[in-house]
Amino acid sequence: MLIKFLPPRLKDYLKTLPYVLKSYLFLYRFLSPYFNHPYKRWIKNIEPTLWQPVLSEQSHCFSIVVPVYNPPIKFLKACVESVQQQSYQNWQLVLVNDASTFPVVNNYLDQLGLISDKITIVTNFSNLHISASTNVGIKASSGDFIVLLDHDDRLAPQALNEVACLLLEQPELEWIYSDEDFINKNGKRVAPHFKSAWNPYLLHAHNYITHLSIYKRDFLQQLGGCRVGFEGAQDYDLALRASEILKPNQIAHIAKILYHWRIHEGSTAANTGDKPYTVKAGQHALIEHFERSEIDAKINEGNLDNFYHVQYIPKNWPKVSIIIPTRDHKSVLETCVSSLLAKTDYAELEIIIMDNQSKQADALAYLAQLNRHENISVIKHDKAFNYSEINNRAVELASGEVIVLLNNDTEVINSAWLKELVGLAMQANVGCVGAKLLYPDQTIQHAGIVMGLGGYAAHSHRCIPNDSGGYYNRLHLNQVVSGVTGACLAIRKETYLVVGGLDESYQVAYNDVDFCLKVKSIGFYNVYCAHAQLYHYESKTRGNDAENPERIKRFDKEKALLLERWKPEIENDPYYSPHLTRDAEDFSIRSRY
Repeated sequence: MLIKFLPPRLKDYLKTLPYVLKSYLFLYRFLSPYFNHPYKRWIKNIEPTLWQPVLSEQSHCFSIVVPVYNPPIKFLKACVESVQQQSYQNWQLVLVNDASTFPVVNNYLDQLGLISDKITIVTNFSNLHISASTNVGIKASSGDFIVLLDHDDRLAPQALNEVACLLLEQPELEWIYSDEDFINKNGKRVAPHFKSAWNPYLLHAHNYITHLSIYKRDFLQQLGGCRVGFEGAQDYDLALRASEILKPNQIAHIAKILYHWRIHEGSTAANTGDKPYTVKAGQHALIEHFERSEIDAKINEGNLDNFYHVQYIPKNWPKVSIIIPTRDHKSVLETCVSSLLAKTDYAELEIIIMDNQSKQADALAYLAQLNRHENISVIKHDKAFNYSEINNRAVELASGEVIVLLNNDTEVINSAWLKELVGLAMQANVGCVGAKLLYPDQTIQHAGIVMGLGGYAAHSHRCIPNDSGGYYNRLHLNQVVSGVTGACLAIRKETYLVVGGLDESYQVAYNDVDFCLKVKSIGFYNVYCAHAQLYHYESKTRGNDAENPERIKRFDKEKALLLERWKPEIENDPYYSPHLTRDAEDFSIRSRY
């Protein structure tokens, strides 16, 4: 090689070059977010366009309650200044000094009490901790709404004005929460959390609400404020108790960053591992919530970082009818059925296989074999393929209380998948329940449907690695979504029939989306079940629609029908932030509106 003829020093340089390049690549990856981060651009270009004009009549008074115990003084000052800088000025700041031992904190609070009649300082003579101190602050408040703020965090300058504007539009509201982001050790805003609208099943999985939380004062007093004994998860416990009383139309989400949560050593925002008691307190709050709500559920042991796997347990496990349309491709169906029979931990079920004009000898022989199984029925459906019609005919024949629509190109992964689906489907306020579906390479095929993606509807987190957790761990959490795929969908038969089943105008595409939106429109929640997991090999028996002009025409017709019927839902999915992209399925920040 030529390298042996080079001078020794140049040889040494070339040998180290790969390591130098690797180091530069690491530095680029590490530093590039600070120079060209999508969120930084969003703050500059989009956020200023979102704010409402400042109200001239400021009728609502907001009491901002801040328990204080030995925070870094610069953070406490920044917290107080964020209140003083509010564009909406009808506020009261209640600082509850919970027997702080830092002289600089005590001196600062003493001075604050002298400079403004809008600032109230209450001093505890012993350390009562955050729950009791919050209640002391609520008692000392005079506003008609209570705003909860931590002593080292900041409000956005427009926070109170945005809340007041919303209350003018919806005076019935009793509880409001907003989006939030984090402030890193350099004082930079990072990691925005663009949240879902009211999402009770996501709340069961973790406290997605956190900050900013605003409660009507009378309602908060009715709740009894924060409960002693739940320190570290007192806000979660409060939210769960509020959810038991309020109707969904009394709860609202403001899709704007109104709260900045500071990350620093020892803070919960930095690492819940620093405060492991918060996990136990959260579990305790959730268990008691289920007891009060008379919901039979089990919270799995070993939950970490304040994320919970809840298994819902119906009073009686119903009979389930699993419906599988198929055509030829014996090996595909065999993988599906074999995994169902071998891995499904469920007592009473039937499998109805709808044979849509199979002709291959091996497939016909296998179907005949299956038809002899005591829990399997093979039904001939000798018509042109229409997914909606096939399933509707099967539901008419089904004897189960719960229906599961299942594609023939799926394979069961975990044995509890059906119990997970059925437990959710049997909740009184739940309609459709969809499973987590994976490609064989362990990336996501389906984790719920988001309206508006690609202009119509698409799968959440598609092609994202399952072990990544996705956007704020949502891949691993049960949650309300607008829709779920018909490739694995559970629903009570009664509800299926009430909405008229699948609309047979949709022969192939979007029938499941239309169905879920019909179910949603009559008041049910559709839920993505993260703990029911199957592989999905994605429509292997139908072939590629993109290669067939007739199928392309049909697909376009079905897209147009979906848009005609559900345009408002397509334009505004309440469970997906307006600030997240419509051009991809990865929950990245939206670059154009």
